[in-house]
Amino acid sequence: MHRIALPSLVATIALGCAQSSPQVAAQPEQLRAPIVDHHQHFFSPPLAALVNVDPIDADRVVALLDSAGIRRALVLALGYSWGNPSRNVENEYEKVKAENDWVAAQVAKYPDRLRAFCSFNPLKPYALDELARCGANPNLRNGLKLHIGNARLNYHDAPHRERLRAVFRAANERRIPIVIHIRASGSQGIPYGLTEARIFLDSILPAAPDIPVQIAHLAGYGGYDATTDSALSVFVDAIARRDRRTEKLWFDVTTVARNATPAVAQTIATRIRELGVQRVVYGSDAATGGNLAPRDAWADFLRLPLTAAEFQTIASNVAPYMR
Repeated sequence: MHRIALPSLVATIALGCAQSSPQVAAQPEQLRAPIVDHHQHFFSPPLAALVNVDPIDADRVVALLDSAGIRRALVLALGYSWGNPSRNVENEYEKVKAENDWVAAQVAKYPDRLRAFCSFNPLKPYALDELARCGANPNLRNGLKLHIGNARLNYHDAPHRERLRAVFRAANERRIPIVIHIRASGSQGIPYGLTEARIFLDSILPAAPDIPVQIAHLAGYGGYDATTDSALSVFVDAIARRDRRTEKLWFDVTTVARNATPAVAQTIATRIRELGVQRVVYGSDAATGGNLAPRDAWADFLRLPLTAAEFQTIASNVAPYMR
């Protein structure tokens, strides 16, 4: 497997330049749309008011999928938003439950098109209770979405690690797959990069050896920078040495190509190949807050210097929890 030395790669990303623009092997119109969008969201009216965006429901998402020619979507509930420590929310757990239940009712309108994962802040005292509750709901037991940055989780905090491990263990016991945004909160000054990704691989992931785990945004939070690449290199290296802990890992490419320079686009393409295109899935994120609609997000992703065959493999990949 071809590898890139991390220091020179990080320098390339930081410079954001290249000698020439990479060429894509096929034109967008020649490529089939993805079968599944593995990273979508709803916003209930109360949550939309909380975060100041327009509501997004099942009807809206299905219309966006139809416009893009995408058959199905994984909808990641945003219940964890009510548990963000920066917010002082009354009856917080009741609002988390209501958000998850609203998402469940929405996907039930399109059972052949949409599947939902429940969500909550894993550091909250109700975390394991909500996992059990979601596990009893036929429209929520498909999986769990965790967001490390939103939770203000610090990988260097031992109690934080143990609470996250407890959620991973409980999900594993119930055979509930996980989609996780592993990047810590930079706005709060919480460290993140190579060291923290190693902590996740060594200390957190082993608690869930029997379930698929999807790493969102190629281990970043949208776009692609040197910090994201440093973290992702941990998984690249582990896959290269055939580390068994990576056998059930999937990676979504949600919004990673946004505003990428030619050099960064080349880096993303190289990393996708190193991860293995067979374990990379497409996602587009909620069409709000500056994010592109699924049709435009797919066109944006097609700017990467991958071959037509590689694009079609990614478009055809369907994670086990969406089959």
